Amino acid sequence: MLELTLKGNRYYWMWLAFLMLVIAAGFTAYMVQFKVGLAVTGLSRDVSWGFYIAQLTFLVGVAASAVMVVLPYYLHNYKAFGKITILGEFTAVASVCMCGLFLFVDIGQPARALNIFLYPAPKSVVFWDALVLNGYLFLNILVGWNVLEAERHGVNPPAWVKPLIYLSSPWAFAIHTVTAFLYCGMAGRGFWLTAIMAPRFLASAFSSGPAFLILLCQVVRKISAFDPGREAIQALAKIATYGLLANLFFLGCEVFVVFYSGIPEHKVHFQYLYLGLEGHGVLVPWMWTAMLLMVVSAILLINPITRQNDHILTIVCIALFSGTWIDKGLGLITGGFIPTPLHKVVDYTPTLIELIISFGIYSVGALVLTILFKIAVGVKREAF
Repeated sequence: MLELTLKGNRYYWMWLAFLMLVIAAGFTAYMVQFKVGLAVTGLSRDVSWGFYIAQLTFLVGVAASAVMVVLPYYLHNYKAFGKITILGEFTAVASVCMCGLFLFVDIGQPARALNIFLYPAPKSVVFWDALVLNGYLFLNILVGWNVLEAERHGVNPPAWVKPLIYLSSPWAFAIHTVTAFLYCGMAGRGFWLTAIMAPRFLASAFSSGPAFLILLCQVVRKISAFDPGREAIQALAKIATYGLLANLFFLGCEVFVVFYSGIPEHKVHFQYLYLGLEGHGVLVPWMWTAMLLMVVSAILLINPITRQNDHILTIVCIALFSGTWIDKGLGLITGGFIPTPLHKVVDYTPTLIELIISFGIYSVGALVLTILFKIAVGVKREAF
């Protein structure tokens, strides 16, 4: 099936060339970071996790959201998802690849990443997080590729694939739950020390992930003859709606508990993010923008008239995805470190080096996604 990636118009090759150019820029920036050290980033003794880990956390959610098309199609025989299930699985593959790269660049000495497996520590949540992420990547590649190969030849997938499909569903919940445990298990970080962290992670994943898949389906439909189907896109929109409402509800519950109880170890982090603290408030406009985007998206998605309008739905999905990214990809990590346990307020902003490296990693993900989608769409067009 790899031969399908060698067929494309000039825009396809221009897109690949552009991605390779950005990847080269990201790699060059990383070599500067590797040579000089993490001093070229905005990280410090007080804020030891920044933009890299924030992106990892967000992308784990995008990867986990593939279960929202896998479950209905394979377990409930929802035929409308027949064309897009493989797209969800391949989106998960690209997302986990980016997760691994963000972890790689965040470690000052990349070789130390091997210590997770060379010297496994079952009592460490990091060990389990690495285990479930790599396992999920393996499952999606194995299942997606074999199902697609069988579909191309007009035969049923091998019998051993079905148990792996069933296994991948709870595994998807596990990758984001374990990632949440990585944060809420830290007793010294009041912002993350909440039992609702895992449900919030899953709710945000099941809203932003389907929204992103809708956008991908819209792009695929526009640039190729393959149509994922209106019913499938509308079903994804409903899933995104429920996920977004759950996410906003969980956030509202946490805000009530924090401000009604007045627990200072938890309250100060929300004050920093949404109101500013001691003259520091670099993230305040970002967080209110995220809140506005998510609330407006929820209102438009609840209304069937606006949800069923393709143009409005596209804009809403962009707003939803952007709002969730700001909330999770900017505020969650930084908000947990500021202020410090010693009540010191130190602003963190990513440096240009961090941003260039991050753009490079996102371009790697886009390259993987483009190649996999090229294969999947080619096979689907042959089949349908």
